Amino acid sequence: MKHISIAIDGPAGAGKSTIAKKVAKDLGFIYVDTGAMYRAMALYFIQNAIKADEAARIEAACDHINVSIQYIDQVQQVLLNGENVNHLIRTDEVGQMASASSVNPKVRLKLVELQRQLALDQDVVMDGRDIGTYVLPSADIKIYMTAGSRERAHRRYKEFLEKGMECNLDQIEKDILVRDERDMNRDFAPLKQAEDAVYLDTSNMTIEEVVTKIIELYNKKKEN
Repeated sequence: MKHISIAIDGPAGAGKSTIAKKVAKDLGFIYVDTGAMYRAMALYFIQNAIKADEAARIEAACDHINVSIQYIDQVQQVLLNGENVNHLIRTDEVGQMASASSVNPKVRLKLVELQRQLALDQDVVMDGRDIGTYVLPSADIKIYMTAGSRERAHRRYKEFLEKGMECNLDQIEKDILVRDERDMNRDFAPLKQAEDAVYLDTSNMTIEEVVTKIIELYNKKKEN
């Protein structure tokens, strides 16, 4: 039996993870949080005082990193060398390191094999920067999800405030634009819309509207 895969790509703050989780839950699929996997690797680099521009040290460290995803009571657990790091990987520092270190081909190749295997073994919804173009080029449904930089910054701003974190909206937007530039212009598997992806600008859409749209695409695909 062939398993179904849904790929959701887009820039930072577009709402990919929130949407992917809800779509996976509604369809009974497994949500594969590729961003969390990159963040787990970034956390390892930070914990071992490896800087983003130290390519040789990053590549050497990859041989000592194992990242896996498990579901316990329907809750995703991201494991870094066997340790649950869910509570450590959502800081802005880790996010910036994940973006910077992911330009290294060895970092990306380390995780792509696992991600592809997950898609072979189960029905998945996977979100990231290069899922439809590189990780799962044969995904059954591809979405390119984006929103204006100010809207994306505002969403992140609200998230940080809800977590009790001090933040500045203008600085968040600047950081997002830096990440956009880096992600879209890296040499290896840059962020771009796959030719067969559906473009979704979510600037003026609710979460429910976006989820409904993707499930409609899935149902249409099933009919065909």
